[in-house]
Amino acid sequence: MKRHDDSDPLDQEIDFSQAHRGPAITPERDKTRVTISLDTAVVDWFREQVPENGGSYQTLINEALKVHINQQQSRNDLEQTLRRVLREELDARQAA
Repeated sequence: MKRHDDSDPLDQEIDFSQAHRGPAITPERDKTRVTISLDTAVVDWFREQVPENGGSYQTLINEALKVHINQQQSRNDLEQTLRRVLREELDARQAA
């Protein structure tokens, strides 16, 4: 038969009078906690990348999204530059 041990934390009363509701870990200042449904295959692929790349699968997904955003912005910048150059060239030809 097991003897009652006062040093066992499970046998002690816990005082929750100073406890607060909310997340146990506050997200970083520039992070937003969201719930999102992703394809299982997508999540599995990112989880498989963790041993090689480090971090967590969530960090890898976040990095992939940032790369995608940067590519979209670069493509939009390139498109705007091309449109400007074409307009300038057309205007120059019409003026000549």
